[in-house]
Amino acid sequence: MNDFGRAYFDALYEANPDPWRFRTSRYERRKYARTLDALPRTRYSHLLELGCSIGELTRHLALRADRVTAVDVSPIALDAARKTCEALPNVRFVQALLPDGEWDGDYDAVVLSEILYYLQPHAIATLARRIASLAPNADIVLVHWTGETDYPLGGDEAVASFIAHCPSHSVDMHERLPEYRIERLRVSP
Repeated sequence: MNDFGRAYFDALYEANPDPWRFRTSRYERRKYARTLDALPRTRYSHLLELGCSIGELTRHLALRADRVTAVDVSPIALDAARKTCEALPNVRFVQALLPDGEWDGDYDAVVLSEILYYLQPHAIATLARRIASLAPNADIVLVHWTGETDYPLGGDEAVASFIAHCPSHSVDMHERLPEYRIERLRVSP
Protein backbone atom coordinates (compact mmCIF):
# COMPACT_ATOMS: atom_id res chain seq x y z
CA MET A 1 0.00 0.00 0.00
CA ASN A 2 1.23 3.49 -0.84
CA ASP A 3 1.98 6.12 1.76
CA PHE A 4 -0.29 8.95 0.66
CA GLY A 5 1.79 11.68 2.24
CA ARG A 6 3.70 14.66 0.93
CA ALA A 7 6.17 12.65 -1.19
CA TYR A 8 3.34 10.84 -3.02
CA PHE A 9 1.51 14.06 -3.90
CA ASP A 10 4.68 16.04 -4.69
CA ALA A 11 5.64 13.32 -7.20
CA LEU A 12 2.21 13.56 -8.84
CA TYR A 13 2.44 17.35 -9.21
CA GLU A 14 6.04 17.20 -10.42
CA ALA A 15 5.01 14.76 -13.16
CA ASN A 16 1.87 16.73 -14.10
CA PRO A 17 0.91 20.15 -12.68
CA ASP A 18 -2.79 19.20 -13.00
CA PRO A 19 -2.86 15.41 -12.47
CA TRP A 20 -6.67 15.16 -12.17
CA ARG A 21 -7.40 17.73 -14.92
CA PHE A 22 -9.09 20.09 -12.47
CA ARG A 23 -8.75 22.98 -14.94
CA THR A 24 -10.09 21.22 -18.02
CA SER A 25 -12.33 18.33 -16.99
CA ARG A 26 -16.06 18.54 -17.61
CA TYR A 27 -16.53 16.11 -14.70
CA GLU A 28 -14.72 18.53 -12.37
CA ARG A 29 -16.75 21.55 -13.55
CA ARG A 30 -20.02 19.69 -12.93
CA LYS A 31 -18.78 18.45 -9.56
CA TYR A 32 -17.73 21.96 -8.51
CA ALA A 33 -21.19 23.28 -9.41
CA ARG A 34 -22.88 20.54 -7.35
CA THR A 35 -20.49 21.18 -4.44
CA LEU A 36 -21.37 24.88 -4.44
CA ASP A 37 -25.08 24.02 -4.69
CA ALA A 38 -24.73 21.79 -1.60
CA LEU A 39 -23.67 24.78 0.50
CA PRO A 40 -27.05 26.01 1.79
CA ARG A 41 -26.05 29.59 2.56
CA THR A 42 -25.16 32.14 -0.07
CA ARG A 43 -22.41 33.61 2.14
CA TYR A 44 -20.11 32.24 4.83
CA SER A 45 -17.86 34.00 7.29
CA HIS A 46 -14.97 31.50 7.30
CA LEU A 47 -14.85 28.41 5.11
CA LEU A 48 -12.32 25.58 5.47
CA GLU A 49 -11.32 23.56 2.40
CA LEU A 50 -9.26 20.48 3.16
CA GLY A 51 -7.31 19.10 0.22
CA CYS A 52 -7.35 22.22 -1.96
CA SER A 53 -4.86 20.90 -4.54
CA ILE A 54 -4.15 23.55 -7.20
CA GLY A 55 -6.95 25.85 -6.03
CA GLU A 56 -9.59 25.42 -8.72
CA LEU A 57 -12.45 24.74 -6.29
CA THR A 58 -10.87 27.19 -3.84
CA ARG A 59 -11.38 30.13 -6.17
CA HIS A 60 -15.09 29.31 -6.46
CA LEU A 61 -15.45 28.88 -2.70
CA ALA A 62 -13.71 32.22 -2.13
CA LEU A 63 -16.57 33.98 -3.88
CA ARG A 64 -18.96 32.58 -1.26
CA ALA A 65 -16.97 33.38 1.90
CA ASP A 66 -15.42 36.35 3.65
CA ARG A 67 -12.39 34.15 4.40
CA VAL A 68 -11.19 30.77 3.15
CA THR A 69 -8.52 28.61 4.73
CA ALA A 70 -7.32 26.12 2.11
CA VAL A 71 -5.15 23.19 3.20
CA ASP A 72 -3.03 20.76 1.22
CA VAL A 73 -0.05 18.52 1.98
CA SER A 74 1.94 19.39 -1.15
CA PRO A 75 3.85 22.68 -1.32
CA ILE A 76 3.93 22.23 -5.11
CA ALA A 77 0.14 22.14 -5.23
CA LEU A 78 -0.07 25.08 -2.84
CA ASP A 79 2.23 27.18 -5.05
CA ALA A 80 -0.12 26.52 -7.97
CA ALA A 81 -3.16 27.26 -5.77
CA ARG A 82 -1.66 30.60 -4.74
CA LYS A 83 -1.32 31.51 -8.43
CA THR A 84 -4.86 30.35 -9.17
CA CYS A 85 -6.18 32.52 -6.32
CA GLU A 86 -3.74 35.43 -6.53
CA ALA A 87 -6.56 37.92 -7.11
CA LEU A 88 -8.43 36.69 -4.02
CA PRO A 89 -7.02 38.29 -0.86
CA ASN A 90 -9.54 36.44 1.34
CA VAL A 91 -7.76 33.06 0.86
CA ARG A 92 -5.12 31.76 3.25
CA PHE A 93 -3.14 28.61 2.43
CA VAL A 94 -1.79 26.10 4.94
CA GLN A 95 0.49 23.13 4.29
CA ALA A 96 -0.47 20.15 6.44
CA LEU A 97 -0.70 16.38 6.40
CA LEU A 98 -4.21 15.63 7.61
CA PRO A 99 -5.51 15.18 10.20
CA ASP A 100 -2.66 17.29 11.62
CA GLY A 101 -1.66 20.84 10.84
CA GLU A 102 -2.14 24.38 12.00
CA TRP A 103 -5.49 25.15 10.44
CA ASP A 104 -7.50 25.89 13.56
CA GLY A 105 -10.18 28.51 13.12
CA ASP A 106 -13.80 29.38 13.72
CA TYR A 107 -15.45 27.89 10.63
CA ASP A 108 -19.06 28.01 9.54
CA ALA A 109 -18.48 25.75 6.51
CA VAL A 110 -16.10 22.89 5.74
CA VAL A 111 -15.57 21.27 2.33
CA LEU A 112 -13.78 17.93 1.91
CA SER A 113 -13.66 17.04 -1.77
CA GLU A 114 -12.09 13.74 -2.79
CA ILE A 115 -9.63 13.45 0.08
CA LEU A 116 -10.98 11.14 2.77
CA TYR A 117 -10.05 7.90 0.97
CA TYR A 118 -6.37 8.85 1.08
CA LEU A 119 -6.48 8.64 4.88
CA GLN A 120 -6.22 5.60 7.09
CA PRO A 121 -9.40 4.86 9.11
CA HIS A 122 -7.89 6.15 12.38
CA ALA A 123 -6.92 9.43 10.64
CA ILE A 124 -10.47 9.87 9.32
CA ALA A 125 -11.80 9.41 12.86
CA THR A 126 -9.34 11.97 14.23
CA LEU A 127 -10.15 14.43 11.43
CA ALA A 128 -13.92 14.10 11.94
CA ARG A 129 -13.59 14.73 15.68
CA ARG A 130 -11.28 17.68 15.08
CA ILE A 131 -13.67 19.29 12.60
CA ALA A 132 -16.64 18.72 14.92
CA SER A 133 -14.69 20.45 17.70
CA LEU A 134 -13.44 23.38 15.59
CA ALA A 135 -16.65 23.89 13.65
CA PRO A 136 -19.50 22.76 15.90
CA ASN A 137 -22.16 24.66 13.93
CA ALA A 138 -20.65 24.42 10.45
CA ASP A 139 -22.20 23.07 7.29
CA ILE A 140 -19.94 20.21 6.16
CA VAL A 141 -19.90 19.08 2.54
CA LEU A 142 -18.30 15.76 1.56
CA VAL A 143 -17.72 14.94 -2.12
CA HIS A 144 -16.07 11.65 -3.07
CA TRP A 145 -15.45 9.48 -6.11
CA THR A 146 -17.22 6.11 -5.83
CA GLY A 147 -15.24 4.15 -8.41
CA GLU A 148 -12.44 1.70 -7.78
CA THR A 149 -9.35 3.07 -6.04
CA ASP A 150 -6.04 1.78 -4.74
CA TYR A 151 -6.36 4.02 -1.69
CA PRO A 152 -6.78 2.86 1.92
CA LEU A 153 -10.59 3.07 1.57
CA GLY A 154 -13.13 3.51 -1.19
CA GLY A 155 -15.30 6.62 -1.30
CA ASP A 156 -18.30 4.94 0.31
CA GLU A 157 -16.27 3.51 3.20
CA ALA A 158 -14.38 6.74 3.80
CA VAL A 159 -17.54 8.86 3.92
CA ALA A 160 -19.31 6.36 6.18
CA SER A 161 -16.34 6.43 8.57
CA PHE A 162 -16.28 10.23 8.67
CA ILE A 163 -20.02 10.44 9.35
CA ALA A 164 -19.79 7.81 12.09
CA HIS A 165 -17.06 9.81 13.86
CA CYS A 166 -18.85 13.16 13.60
CA PRO A 167 -21.93 12.53 15.77
CA SER A 168 -22.59 16.23 16.37
CA HIS A 169 -23.66 16.49 12.73
CA SER A 170 -26.20 14.51 10.75
CA VAL A 171 -26.67 14.04 7.02
CA ASP A 172 -29.34 16.38 5.73
CA MET A 173 -28.57 15.97 2.02
CA HIS A 174 -27.28 12.95 0.13
CA GLU A 175 -26.91 12.63 -3.61
CA ARG A 176 -25.36 9.76 -5.49
CA LEU A 177 -24.37 10.40 -9.08
CA PRO A 178 -22.81 7.87 -11.46
CA GLU A 179 -19.22 8.83 -10.57
CA TYR A 180 -19.37 10.42 -7.13
CA ARG A 181 -21.45 11.00 -4.03
CA ILE A 182 -22.10 14.21 -2.16
CA GLU A 183 -23.33 14.69 1.39
CA ARG A 184 -24.10 17.73 3.45
CA LEU A 185 -23.88 17.39 7.21
CA ARG A 186 -25.46 19.90 9.55
CA VAL A 187 -25.69 20.19 13.29
CA SER A 188 -27.97 17.52 14.70
CA PRO A 189 -31.15 18.92 16.28
